[in-house]
Amino acid sequence: MLTISIQAGGKSSRMGQDKALLPFLGQPLIQRVMQRLSSIADEILVTSNNPVDYKFLNIPIFTDIIPDAGALGGLYTALKASTHSCVAVVGCDLPFANPDLLGFCRDILQENDYDAVIPMGEKGLESLHAVYRVSGCLLAVEHALNAGKRRMISWHDQANIHILPRDITTHYDPQGIAFFNVNTPAEFKRAEEKAKSLDLGK
Repeated sequence: MLTISIQAGGKSSRMGQDKALLPFLGQPLIQRVMQRLSSIADEILVTSNNPVDYKFLNIPIFTDIIPDAGALGGLYTALKASTHSCVAVVGCDLPFANPDLLGFCRDILQENDYDAVIPMGEKGLESLHAVYRVSGCLLAVEHALNAGKRRMISWHDQANIHILPRDITTHYDPQGIAFFNVNTPAEFKRAEEKAKSLDLGK
């Protein structure tokens, strides 16, 4: 059983407005991410500090338990809010979020004694396209936050983390787009053009 938690707590400062709500090929970006991942989700929720803005999604919205704690705070909130033992945490700004890759991460997690399965991307660990076991991660993340740490990897030495190698990641993402995130208007436009060229309107 898998909870999909979409993290929409960022300030979108480089975009100039809430990127999660911007229309991507005609629909709010966050709704696109939801639809792409719905096939593997037993539950979908959103973590955001602006819950009113996402009421139209008609799914549970959770504000960060620890304010101003960044992406790590969003992970903590997702782990606390999930009703299932495994949580896939995904950024709201990933228009090509990959259900097959996340499903594979879920299977690896459930078949082994790992606390998290995190893909390795071209730029490093993709912690916002990864799967976490609540029982193995919650206290480690909580301790990191209580110690004033904010980096997404600051708790990894307290848990059994499996890094998914690039060759496996590439197998499920041969076009290399799963981790393409949109932070600026130019990146947003480029992602829309990519979706059209690959016929990935959905």
